[in-house]
Amino acid sequence: MTQHLDDQVPAHILVVDDDPTNRYVLATTLGRAGHRVTTAEDGTRALELLRQPGQLPEIAIVDVRLPDMTGFEVCEDIKQTPATAGIPVINISASAITVDDRTRGLYRGADAYLVEPIAPGELLATVTATLRYARARRRAENLAHRLHRLNRVTLALYGATSARELIKATVEGAASILHCHVAAFLTTPQGGVMGAHAVDQQKDESPLEAQVYSLTTSGDQPETWTGLVDGVPDSVRLPAPLAQPELRHTVVGRAKADRPPVLIAVPADAVEFSDDDQLLQQLAHASALALEAMRSYSEEHALALTLQRSFLPENLPETARADLAVRYLPASERAEIGGDFYEAISTTMGLVVAVGDVAGHSLDAAMVMGQVRHALRAYAIEGHPPHVILSRLDHLLTSVQPGTSVTLCVVLIEYDSDVIHVANAGHLPPLLRAPDGSSVFLEEHGPLLGLGLKHPPAHRVAAEPGSLVLLVTDGLIERRHVHLQQSLDSLARVLAEAPQHPEDVCADLLDRLPPDGSDDIAILAVRLNAPQTSSQPDPPGK
Repeated sequence: MTQHLDDQVPAHILVVDDDPTNRYVLATTLGRAGHRVTTAEDGTRALELLRQPGQLPEIAIVDVRLPDMTGFEVCEDIKQTPATAGIPVINISASAITVDDRTRGLYRGADAYLVEPIAPGELLATVTATLRYARARRRAENLAHRLHRLNRVTLALYGATSARELIKATVEGAASILHCHVAAFLTTPQGGVMGAHAVDQQKDESPLEAQVYSLTTSGDQPETWTGLVDGVPDSVRLPAPLAQPELRHTVVGRAKADRPPVLIAVPADAVEFSDDDQLLQQLAHASALALEAMRSYSEEHALALTLQRSFLPENLPETARADLAVRYLPASERAEIGGDFYEAISTTMGLVVAVGDVAGHSLDAAMVMGQVRHALRAYAIEGHPPHVILSRLDHLLTSVQPGTSVTLCVVLIEYDSDVIHVANAGHLPPLLRAPDGSSVFLEEHGPLLGLGLKHPPAHRVAAEPGSLVLLVTDGLIERRHVHLQQSLDSLARVLAEAPQHPEDVCADLLDRLPPDGSDDIAILAVRLNAPQTSSQPDPPGK
């Protein structure tokens, strides 16, 4: 690579002069210095050349006295047109040579003003100095533009929610910065190797679209890229777009020395200056840091989910009084774990079922959930009625977890009668579906747990055999910008049309009310059978 040595590189120069002899002398002098020269005999022709498609000249040398317009007017047109505004203009003249003439030319946009006859050395020195300034300005503008692009790309990297989104943002960002073919490779948090490529030749403004590949050790493409040993295992088979021989300039980004890298490859000629390489290195480093954050979150989330599931019941009790089914869905990988829980236990008083939700989404909420569920189970086994269970749990929370609030609905199903007892501490109301399909919400409730308030006695409801009791947490029905009552009405309509068996009810609810992944979901469906009048209830805790 070279750094800022392009000041000595010959330029494409436009010479505008109506005198053929002057045009010849200027073109010859510049040509002998290695510059490529295009000539025009008047201002009209010069402006036509500047408006033609293709690469623009880097400098325009314009005679002040032209037959159709002045050189000042040509200069003003160049400077006022966005496509040509960056082209420096050197005015020349053999007649307009006074201080006022030179001052006027500089004020109207010229970058330099030479008086003819011009010594060849002075002409070439002026061209070199003008080129040096113009190219430095273009480099600075280009670097500022690329830094702006890098900032936007970095934000996209840290906003990625999967390895696929991350590598896609990486190659699209690199291609938009360097305007070339880019390939990238990384190891996903799950241990797989992923590759992607994108091409940007800056020929139009159409958005980039990266192609992403999950790479394995087998496939139809036999190519392997031995040049990427540091980033890609030799055994990985590369699709043809990722194995292009021109992609030989590589940079590697690592969050830590012992972590798998992010590798970016571009054509060697795409990295012309040290600034280009530094920008590419910065992008690779940002991508590696974003990947490390994603990997750490994935590991922590998996651990938290394992811990959260360990707090939930391993199985449901079996009793002739009721058939039970449950569904528990954690929030998506992008959301924190929550405190949703359920419980079902046979006691001497009857079958106790419950669904609750600890406020908040964090590991702390899951820990509180575990404490509440185990305490609920203990109080139920002791034979306390539902409202007493709520009162004891409320005292527990205010004593050991002050400031924590929990919603909880506890239902006691008597074994020897058709009566159920419902005690609801601020939770969504349970839904009771009669054998004829009609449904009603049991809306009587008391305060949230954790407030230290008194809880009213449980509400007694007669529920004939064949009825179904449904308890859910808000993750099933609550949606942003939808009123809760509308969501409850939708739940009632779906349950009215749902199958009879509790397992089928749970499946139907999830199918017709698909979760949005923003919150945990707990569903407990209980179909009531005939009361047990001639047999003892199942032993507590089964």
